[in-house]
Amino acid sequence: MDSQTLAVHVPLSSKSDKIALLALKDKLTNGDPHALPSWNQSLHFCAWEGVTCSRPHMRVSALQLQNQYWGGTLAPSLGNLTFLKEINLTNINLHGEIPREVGHLKRLHILDLRQNNLQGQIPMEMINCSSLQVIALYYNNLTGKIPSWFGSMMQLTVLGLGANSFVGSIPASLGNLSSLELLSIAYNHLEGSITPALGRMSILKLLYMGVNNFSSQLPSSLYNLSNIQELSFTDNQLVGTLHSNLPMAFPNLQILECGGNRLTGTFPSSISNLSELQVFDSSENDFHGPISPTLGSLPKLQLFNVGHNRYGSGRADDLDFLSSLKNCTQLQVLAIENNYLGGVLTDLIGNLSSNLFWLSMGANQIYGRIPEAIGKLINLTLLGMDANSLEGTIPYTIGKLKNLVGLSLGVNKLLGNIPLVIGNLTMLSEVGLESNKFEGFIPFTLANCTKMERFYAHDNNLSGNIPTQIFSYQQGLVVLSLHSNSFTGPIPFDLGNLKHLSILRLQENKLTGEIPMGLSACSALTELALGRNSFHGSILSLLGSLLSLEILDLSHNNFSSTIPHELVNLTLLNTLNLSFNNLSGEVPVGGVFKNITAISLTGNKHLCGGIPQLNLPPCPALPLHKKHKRSIKKRVILTIAFAGFLIIFVTFISIYLLKKKAKKLSIKSLALQYGYVKVSYGELHQTTNGFSSSNLVGTGNFGAVYRGTLDHFERPVAVKVLNLQTRGASKSFVSECKALGKIKHRNLVSILTCCSSVDYKGNDFKAIVFEFMSNGSLETLLHNNVEDSESTNLSLNLVQRVNIALDVAFALDYLHNDSWEAVVHCDIKPSNVLLDDDMVAHLGDFGLARLINDATSHSSSNQASSSAIKGTIGYIPPEYGAGSSVSIEGDMYSYGIFLLEMVTGKKPTDGMFGEDLSLHMFCNMAIPERISEIVDSRLLIPWPIDEQERRGVRRHQNMEENFTEECVASFARIGVACSQEIPNEWMSIKDGITELHSIKQKLSC
Repeated sequence: MDSQTLAVHVPLSSKSDKIALLALKDKLTNGDPHALPSWNQSLHFCAWEGVTCSRPHMRVSALQLQNQYWGGTLAPSLGNLTFLKEINLTNINLHGEIPREVGHLKRLHILDLRQNNLQGQIPMEMINCSSLQVIALYYNNLTGKIPSWFGSMMQLTVLGLGANSFVGSIPASLGNLSSLELLSIAYNHLEGSITPALGRMSILKLLYMGVNNFSSQLPSSLYNLSNIQELSFTDNQLVGTLHSNLPMAFPNLQILECGGNRLTGTFPSSISNLSELQVFDSSENDFHGPISPTLGSLPKLQLFNVGHNRYGSGRADDLDFLSSLKNCTQLQVLAIENNYLGGVLTDLIGNLSSNLFWLSMGANQIYGRIPEAIGKLINLTLLGMDANSLEGTIPYTIGKLKNLVGLSLGVNKLLGNIPLVIGNLTMLSEVGLESNKFEGFIPFTLANCTKMERFYAHDNNLSGNIPTQIFSYQQGLVVLSLHSNSFTGPIPFDLGNLKHLSILRLQENKLTGEIPMGLSACSALTELALGRNSFHGSILSLLGSLLSLEILDLSHNNFSSTIPHELVNLTLLNTLNLSFNNLSGEVPVGGVFKNITAISLTGNKHLCGGIPQLNLPPCPALPLHKKHKRSIKKRVILTIAFAGFLIIFVTFISIYLLKKKAKKLSIKSLALQYGYVKVSYGELHQTTNGFSSSNLVGTGNFGAVYRGTLDHFERPVAVKVLNLQTRGASKSFVSECKALGKIKHRNLVSILTCCSSVDYKGNDFKAIVFEFMSNGSLETLLHNNVEDSESTNLSLNLVQRVNIALDVAFALDYLHNDSWEAVVHCDIKPSNVLLDDDMVAHLGDFGLARLINDATSHSSSNQASSSAIKGTIGYIPPEYGAGSSVSIEGDMYSYGIFLLEMVTGKKPTDGMFGEDLSLHMFCNMAIPERISEIVDSRLLIPWPIDEQERRGVRRHQNMEENFTEECVASFARIGVACSQEIPNEWMSIKDGITELHSIKQKLSC
C-alpha cells in the first residue's frame, strides 16, 4: 500500500501517532538531521523505517529500530503511541531513563531495550502494562531494587534484567509468575539469600543468577523446578553442597553452572544420569575426592570444567575418568587445572573427542611423558599442561596440532631441544616453555609462527645467539621473555621492528655488545630488563623516547660514560636499576631520579650529584679552559660531519648514476643478480610435462601458470610462462623480477628463480618460478569459478576473511613503508591473492608493480593515455583514468574494493553495477542497518556462546546474529573508507590494520 493510498484510508486520530513519532525521533537521534531519512513528510509514517501499523486502525503497533549509534534518549512522547504492542530498540546507545509515560502503553506485549546505556530505576508506572509478556533490559546501567510489582504481571514469560546495577535481594513476589519461562538477574549487585519463592515458578526453563553476591545455601525449593533446562548461579558466595540426586530433580537439565562459589562435598556422580547435559561447570569451589569414571554416559556433553578445586589425591588412578570421556563425542572443552590430580597421561588421551579445542590440565601432580597420541587432537586451540611434573622431550607429533593458539608447558621437567615442528603451528599466539630443562638453540622454524604475541622460554638451558630474522616476522609480538638462560652474542638489531613489543626480558644471560639503537623504535615498551649480562658502551640517550617505559633494568653490566639526562622524560618509569656498572658523571635530578625508592645506582664508583638522599659527592665545577676546549672540539666535530655529508652525497649521486646504467643490463643476468638458483628451459619443460594442460593452474594477462617440481626445491613450484606476443609481457617480466628480487615478506609470494632463454624452436622464452600455493587464489574461493579446483569445497568464514584481509594489509604496509624502496603493486584483486596450506594469504603478480621512484620520475604527460593505465577495470582508482601517476594511495583504493568484494561476494564488474551504482556505493548505502541484505550469505552464521555468557546472560539467536552483523559492518566500513572518491579521504594501511585487528579480537573473544 503506497503512501497516497494510506493517506486516504487512515483515520484522523492516527495523526497523533505521527506527532509522537517525530518528537521521539528528535530525542532518539540527538537531533541528527541525517538519521532516519525515511521519516519525512513525503512518506506516510506507516511506511517509515522501523514502524509497523495495525491494519484496522492504521495506528503504530510496533517500533523496531536496532543497531544504531545515535546515543539519544527516550522521549515521553513514546507514551502517546497507545496502540503499541512491541518496542524493540536494542543496541542504539540510548542513555537517560526509561520515561514514566511507558505506563500508558496498556497494549504492550514486548519491551526490548537491551544493549543500551539506560540509567535510573524502572518506573513504577510500568505496573499498568499488564499485558507485557517479554521484558528484556539486559546490558544497561539500570539501578535500584528489582520492583516487587513485577510479581503482578501474570502474562510474563521472559524477564531479562541481567547485566545491570540492581541492588538488594530477589523479591519473593516473583514466585507468583506462573507463566515465566526465563528469568535472568545475572551480572548485578544483588545479595542476601536466594528466595525460596522461586521454586513456585513451575514451568521455568532458564534461570540465570550468576555474578552477584548471593550467600547462604541454595534453597531446597529450587529442586522443585522439574522443567529447568539451564541453571546458572556462578560467581556468588553460596555454600553447602549440590543435591545428591540431580537427575530426579532436573530430568531435562542441559546446563548446570555453579562455579565460583564456596560449595563443598564430593563430585556429584549422579550427573552421569543427566542424559541431556551439555555443560557442567563446578570450577573454583572446594569440591574434593575422585572424579566419577562414568562420565561416558553423557553423550551430549560439550563442556566439562572442574578446575580450581581439590579433586584427586596425587594417586596413579586419579586420571582414570579420562578413559570414559572417549564416549563424549561432542566434548569441546575439558578443564581440570589447579587440582591435586596425579597419575600418568597415556595414549588414551588421543581417544578424546575430535571436537575438543580446549584442554587445560595445568597445576596438578601429573607426571611421566607427554604421550605421542596428543597429536590426534588436531582441533585443539589451547593445550595447557604447565606446573606439573612432566618429563622427557616434547613429542614430535605436537606438530600436527596446526590449530593451536595457546601452548603452555612451563614449570615442568621437560628437556632436550625445542622441536623444529613447532614451526608447523602457524596459528600460535602464546607459548609458555619457561622453567624447564630445555637446551640448544631457538629453532629457526619459529619464524613461521607469525601470529605470535607472547613467547616465554625463560629459566632453561638455552644457548647460542638469539637468532635474527625470527622474531622480526612476529610483528604482533607483545612479550618476549628469554631471561635466565645462556644466550650469547648481541641483541638482534631487528627487534627494533617490533612496534607492539611491551615486555623484553633478557636478563641473566651471557649477552654482549651494545644496546642496538633500533630498540628505541619499540615505542610500546613498558619493561626492558637487560641486567646481569656483559653489555658495554654508553646507555642510549634514545631510551628517553620510550615514554611508556615503567621498568628499566641495566644492572650488573659494563656500561660506561654518563647517565643520559633524557631518562628524566620517562614519566611512567617507576623502577630504574643501573647498579654495578662503570657509570660516571652527574646523576640527573628530575623525573624518576627524584624518587630514592625507585632508583638503584649502587656499584658505580664515579657518580656524583643527584638528590641529597643518594649521598653522592658533589660534581666538580668545569674549568673555563676545559669549556673552551669543548667549544673547539664541537667545531671540529661539526666540520668533520659536514665533510662526511659531502662524501655521502657524492657517493649517493654515483650510486644513482650506476643504478640508472644498470637498468640497461640484459635480463639474462637477473638470476645471478639476485642470487637465484639457475634453471634452464629444458628443466622447466620437463617438470611441467611439456607445459601440458594437465599441469595448468591458471592463466593471466601476460601468460600461463603451471605446476611442477624441481630438484632444487623441496616443495612443488608454480612456473609462470610469459606470452611474449602479448604487449607489455617482457616489461611485466622485468617489473616482477625487479620488484620481487629485492623484497621479502611472509605475505608476499616468494620468487624462487627466473629463466630467460630460448625454447626448442629457437624462440625467446621467459618464465618466473614461484612457491606453489595449494589452496589457489582467493577469487576461486569467493566465486567458485574453477569447477575442478580442490579448493572450491572450502567456504571462507568471517574469521578467515578477516585474517586474509590482514595478511594482504601486512603485505601492502611492507611494500609501501618498510621495503628497501616503496613499491606500488598496481593490481590488488582476489585473483592475485594466493593461499597456502594454512590459508595464509600471499600477494602475488607484480607484473604491473612500480618502484615509487620510477613512478614519480615517469609522471609525464604521456602517462595520461589510456594505454598507461595500471591495473584491472573495477579496481583502478578513478584518478588513474584521469591521468594521475601511480601511487601507494592508488593501491589503497584497490584494497578497499578488494575488501568489499570479500564482504559481498560480488565483483566490482558485476552486471548489477553501472553508471548509477558501484560496489562502493552499494556497500556505503547499506552500512550498518541493511548490512544483512548485501553481505555474502555464508558470513551470517550464528555466533557461539562464550563462557562468560554461559555463566550469566546467554545470547539469544538474534543477539548472536547481531554480533556477527556488527563485525561484518565494521569490515565493510574499512573497505568503504579505503575506496572513497576523493584520494585524500582514503584510510591509511596502518589504520586499516588497526581496525582489522579490532574486528579479529572481537571474533576471538
